Amino acid sequence: MLLGTLLVLLLGGAAPASAHAALRGADPEDGSVLKSAPTHITLTFTESVGLLEDSFRVYSPDNRRIHLGEPRHADDASDTARAKLPGGLADGTYTVAWRVISADSHPVSGAFSFSLGKPSPTPPAAPADHAEHPVTKSLYDTGRYLAYTAAALLIGAAAFAALCRPPDTAPLRAPLLIGWWTLLTATAALLVLRAPYERGTSPGTAFDPDAFTGALTGRPGLALLTRVALLLTAALLVPLLRRRTPRTRLAAGAALSVALALTWAAAEHASAGIQVPLAMTSSVLHLLAMACWLGGLTALLLTLHRAQTPPPLATVTRFSRLALASVTVLVVTGVYQSWRGLGSWTALLETTYGKTLTVKLAATFFLLLAAAMSRRWTALLARPVTALAQTGERVPELVGAPGSPTAAGPASSAPDGPDGPDGPDAPEDRHGPDAREGLHRRALRRSVLAEAVVAVLVLLVTTVLTGTLPARAEAEAAKAPEPQVAGLPGAEAFTIPYDAGTPGGRGTVQLTMDPGRVGENGLQAVVFDPRGALSFVPELRISFTLGAKDIGPIDAKVTDRGGYWATSDLNLPLEGTWTMKMTIRVSEVDQVSETRQVRISR
Repeated sequence: MLLGTLLVLLLGGAAPASAHAALRGADPEDGSVLKSAPTHITLTFTESVGLLEDSFRVYSPDNRRIHLGEPRHADDASDTARAKLPGGLADGTYTVAWRVISADSHPVSGAFSFSLGKPSPTPPAAPADHAEHPVTKSLYDTGRYLAYTAAALLIGAAAFAALCRPPDTAPLRAPLLIGWWTLLTATAALLVLRAPYERGTSPGTAFDPDAFTGALTGRPGLALLTRVALLLTAALLVPLLRRRTPRTRLAAGAALSVALALTWAAAEHASAGIQVPLAMTSSVLHLLAMACWLGGLTALLLTLHRAQTPPPLATVTRFSRLALASVTVLVVTGVYQSWRGLGSWTALLETTYGKTLTVKLAATFFLLLAAAMSRRWTALLARPVTALAQTGERVPELVGAPGSPTAAGPASSAPDGPDGPDGPDAPEDRHGPDAREGLHRRALRRSVLAEAVVAVLVLLVTTVLTGTLPARAEAEAAKAPEPQVAGLPGAEAFTIPYDAGTPGGRGTVQLTMDPGRVGENGLQAVVFDPRGALSFVPELRISFTLGAKDIGPIDAKVTDRGGYWATSDLNLPLEGTWTMKMTIRVSEVDQVSETRQVRISR
């Protein structure tokens, strides 16, 4: 089990951990200078995307928003987004802010610029309101975590009651009701927050009629509506199923569980890309296995602690087998999901997605240690029963059960005699096995409690994983060619990644040098975060050194122009290969420097 879990966590996460769309290319290209105005703006992504009414916002050189045509998919290709530009565009630099919905239901946004004729001295900056709203994102992520947890609790408790058959099911009513109500409430909250989450606006805009209706008609909105309908249907069916046979109830519960799992798979990455039927099947099985294992742990814990009649050993043994089967399914489906998500072993340590998987690996390692202890205590409980059954002796009942020594008294356990109640070995026979059984049962309770606590952490890390750009999508986006500047043969354009090693300290700087020749040059730098949205840093410094001639460093003296950094009087006196050093300060105490070789000709 440990080996299998290592594989699934190294190569892929839980089923909901799916890929975001990443920008693969843009037409016009970022930073390009065109001789004539384009008729359309077209973006190409690594997977299919959904469009919003304002998926594109284009701002003119004088910072006015330009009216565009309705966003559409180019040539009916679901991984593209296109908007028509009006005619008569003036020369200068145009800024494009875009926002689409990736196949896994997460919004993706970014910005880039292009110029007509020649770049503007002060290009417009993309508006900040096109990025994610922090309050809306926090509320939506909380709702998703509660939905995952509630689904595990609801499905796991139902599976435990149906498959493990505890004699006292009263303790399971609470997790079933809590899971149902929490999942219904979280799903309703996600429906309300769907529109502002997609548009990057505040929660107060949730009830805008047009936005709300548009969010409900998209694939994620329809999946949430279906989930609500399934939960209400389950509530109506419970009274009817009580009068049916256990086999009928089991079949109905399995069908509803599969349907609920499909509401996640249908709105996430499994529904797009290659091998869609196989990917969705894997996603559903992964989610159900996770629920049976982690939700079943909670049910077992409550049964061990609160049941009026202690559960028989057969109930604990059945859950042990169910947990082992669930882990096996998690391994198989996780390895398959890894092929679609992580992409390479090096990405495990070099990307945020891989590092998050490493955290989940550590948490699940401790979860498996607790599970191993639970299996050990279960085996110790089963050993006396098996040994006595093989020798034909009386099989002792559980503590407090009818017919046990503690329930029926000494007279019911064995006849009088040397080895009976009045014999010299009677105290050890009466109390020794029962005392050991009680010790083993208490140890089992503690190990199952430890499993449940660590399982909550695993679910939390899984939720974080669903909001992280997977390494495969990041690698595909990195394959896109760097933007080239058309119309100015000597100009230089760079995209320089940086990583300060601190939270919020990663991103890229897109830098354009015009004309990139000996003499006076203009320099413009725009900072983007890992998602492609504009980022504002406290300080940016750029210098140039020509080591062959022992010249420099020459400070470019770029200044903050309200969303980008620029200078128009950088003087590079000689041709040659200059070393450009860029220092980005991301906080009061953290900064990082990157270098790039720049060829300057006459």
